[in-house]
Formats: sequence, C-alpha cells, structure tokens
Amino acid sequence: MAMAPETAAPLHAVGATAALTGTYGRLIALCDALDVRVVPPDHLASAGDPEPAPGRDLAPDRDRDLGRDHTDGHAHGHGHAERLDGAVLAQDERALDAFIEAEAVRIRERHGHVPRRDVAASRALHDYLWSVSLLMSGPWHLERRVPRVHPAEVRLNLAAAEFEVVTGSGFACLPDDPAAGLPGARVVSDQEALRAELRAAVVDHVSPLVAAFGRQVRRGPRALWGMVADDLVSGIWYLGRILGREDEAVRAATELLPHGIPPFPGGADFRRLTGRGGAGHHTRTRLGCCLYYRIDPSQACLTCPRTCDAERIRRIEAGS
Repeated sequence: MAMAPETAAPLHAVGATAALTGTYGRLIALCDALDVRVVPPDHLASAGDPEPAPGRDLAPDRDRDLGRDHTDGHAHGHGHAERLDGAVLAQDERALDAFIEAEAVRIRERHGHVPRRDVAASRALHDYLWSVSLLMSGPWHLERRVPRVHPAEVRLNLAAAEFEVVTGSGFACLPDDPAAGLPGARVVSDQEALRAELRAAVVDHVSPLVAAFGRQVRRGPRALWGMVADDLVSGIWYLGRILGREDEAVRAATELLPHGIPPFPGGADFRRLTGRGGAGHHTRTRLGCCLYYRIDPSQACLTCPRTCDAERIRRIEAGS
C-alpha cells in the first residue's frame, strides 16, 4: 500500500538528512572559512511562524590566499526584526535593507569608513553566494553528492551573526554512491549529469536573490551572474587548496564551467603563472566584481582584473 504524503515526506527527509549531515560535517571540519551549523529539517519554522529560526554567520575574511577573495562575515535581518531565511531575504525589501545595513556597519567597524550603498550590497551578496555555493559544491567535490538547498533552508540571524543550513531537501548522486538507495537520494546517470545538477541547484537557489540585489548593486544581470560563477568556482578552488589537491580542484571547476553556460556568462578560465624558480601557480580573473577595492584600494582581490600578474605572484609566494 502506498504511504500517504504526510507519512512519506518525513521518511524522505530522514534518508537525506542522515547522508547529508555526515557530508556537511566533513566539509565544515575541513573549511575554516565555512562557519556553518547544520540542523535537521524538523527545525524549520512553519509558514505561520512570525520569524524563521535563527541562523549562522557566513564565513570570515580568510579567503584571499585560498581562492575566495576578501569575503567578510555577514549577519542578516528579517525586515526590522533580527531573523530571516534566504527566501525572505529575496522577497522582503526591509529584510534586504537590514542585510545590507548590517554589512555596512561591519565595514565601518573593520575599515574605519562608511561604504557606499552599492559596495555594502555587493559585499553582502558576494558572501552569501560564496557560502551557499560551497554548501552545494563542497559535497559534490568531496563525495559526488549535490544537495538541493532551498532558500528557506538557509537561516540567518542579524543580531547574533549566525547562519544555519537545514538538511531537508535531498540530493542527487551517482549509481555507485553507497547512499544511492536512501530515501531522498536521486540517482543520475553519469558525471556530466551530476555537474548539470550542481549548476541547476546553484541557479535555482540564487536566482531570486540575484534579481532582488540588482537595484542595490547598480549592475546588470550579466555582471551579477558573473559574481555567481566566480563564487561557485572559487569555493571549489578553496576546497582543493585546503585538501592539498589544488590541481584536481581546478580540473573539477573547469569541467563544471568549461565555458559560459547560461546564465553563467563565462567559464572557470584558469591559467598558470610562473613564479620564482619556475614554480607554477593557478590563477583566474573574475567575471564579476565584489567591489572590495572600494573598501581597501591597496588590496584588490587576488583575482581582480586590477591585480596584475606580477602582484599576484608576489602575494601568492609571500603567502598573503
């Protein structure tokens, strides 16, 4: 006898949660810059709750030498209140204003000046994109599992600077994955199909947010989707550096985005720099811009078009 929907749904969540909790645990243990608390799906607030449950901070400014360019931490707000989830952030202008203002306050505290509105908005968006993309690309790179993280499953607390992810939406995987038979696992045919799942998962999650931020950052869709591509690629690159397998991560990111695949306007486009003694270093040039150079003009991002190759080599070899 087929289960009623109200019975089947929790079983689906249990299977997905068991596998994803372990995968996320491994990812978070590896990545200092991914500061996340994982919670089970029964922690999701119901639609009638006045506020979503609190979240966990998006990662701190540790990324320049690891492929993630100058990403500050962020806390987020639900309108004039203190809590929101990713869906509310994209739908509620008051929530978006509070999110951006929280970033402006942090920039003022850390750098000693008041940023322009579009600069604070770009930094806030960049941090969200980098962290959420890594929550999907990290499990893909580590274990060939692609979670579907819905915006409502990313919860943020503006006052406490906290961030949480809910493991409730299942994942795509390959036929030989040990978790392929679990409730909530969706099997795809091959590696390219799994890469397509990852691209689609990221696009589906961030599309409403990209649309909401368009007016705030004063840039068009191509530039914003360039930011998404950059943060997707740089998260994989960062993870490869952490694992001591940078070449493997660069290949993986290149296979994921070999060229522009709409809505992404370009590919990973890595290239090699030759440093002292003939040492080779991976680099790429960003498709979009997080505007960090507007905060600290002396330290543009390592992959910024404003950073010349000689400066990139100097900073890479200096370990900065």
